[in-house]
This record gives sequence, C-alpha cells and structure tokens, in this order.
Amino acid sequence: MQAVERWLVDRAVLPIENSLGGSIHRNYDLLLRHRLHIVGEVKLAVRHCLLANHDVEIEGLKRVLSHPQALDQCENTLTKLGLVREAVDDTAGAAKHVAFHKLKDTGAVASSAAAGIYGLQILAQDFQDDSDNVTRFLMLAREPIIPGTDRPFKEGPGVLFKALAVFALRQINLTKIESRPLRMQPLRASDDSNGGSPK
Repeated sequence: MQAVERWLVDRAVLPIENSLGGSIHRNYDLLLRHRLHIVGEVKLAVRHCLLANHDVEIEGLKRVLSHPQALDQCENTLTKLGLVREAVDDTAGAAKHVAFHKLKDTGAVASSAAAGIYGLQILAQDFQDDSDNVTRFLMLAREPIIPGTDRPFKEGPGVLFKALAVFALRQINLTKIESRPLRMQPLRASDDSNGGSPK
C-alpha cells in the first residue's frame, strides 16, 4: 500500500474477507490507515497445499507455518494431523522459511506456486477444510474511479438507518455490514439516566 502511495506501483491488492475465516480485521485497519481508494474487487478460490522439504514425510512433521488466515482455513485438517501451528506474515514467507532453513520437522501451508519457487515438495493438495474456500480481494489505487461524492454522516440518532435506507429503497440487498472501533477514540456507552446521551 505504501508503494502505491509513493507512486512506485499503480495498484495494490488486499485480501479483505474469506468464506471460512471471515473478515480480515487487520486489513480493515490498513484501509483506514492508508488513504487509497477501492477501484475493484475479485473473488478467488483458495487452494492450499501442505509443503515440506524433499525426503520429508507427512508423518515426520511436528509443526506447520503459515499466515493466520491460512491456518484457520485448515484448522480441522491440522488438528487431525496433530501439528503445532505457528503464524507468520504470509504463506509464501512460510514456504521460504522452511526451504531456506532446510527444516525437516516443519511444513508450510502455502500455494503450489510457492512449492515451485522454493523447491519444496507438495505433501497434500487441497489442504483447506472446505473445497468452497473463497477469498475476496480489493484492488486499491491513489485516485477513485469516480471522483469523490461521498460525504460522511454526522453522528446522531438514526444515522445508520438513514445511511442504509437508500439501499432498501432501491431493492439492493446488503450481504454484510461491519463496524470497527476507532483506535484514537474510546468506546462510548449511552447513559439512560441522562436522556440517552453518550458518555
């Protein structure tokens, strides 16, 4: 995202939601931190593999490395194998670490492409718990496709209803709405003895 902001690249691709793991909250926070615009989205089927160095068998593995979302998406399979999970920044990085350190008791959950790049063998394909595993990615750019006409609502009673009413009036169905706390503002509660005004 910083590369887009610094004009080093034109677009960034950010995973935002997975059909098994749900919302990727860390990336929602990144959207707030970086002033980029959503200019598209794509949904991709996720096909995880269990990777290891050559001459390593699945029975010899004790732990597995991967991104937290990938570990969540393979939770049942990993539990059946009795493997200790260790979270790292990304799936490709997990594969690279296993290959670079020539680990014999550690595998990685990553793509078949990562196996080819880092010279690892594929111990198991379609390693995710659900074959219908899909991740939604956002495409981000410096400039919006349509110049900004969005204006934030002021806080107050009924604001959420007013914001959502436009969708209902146009017969548009929402699949999800999610609120995130603002890091710089404490959570607020309403004081019933004070006429419902926030504390």
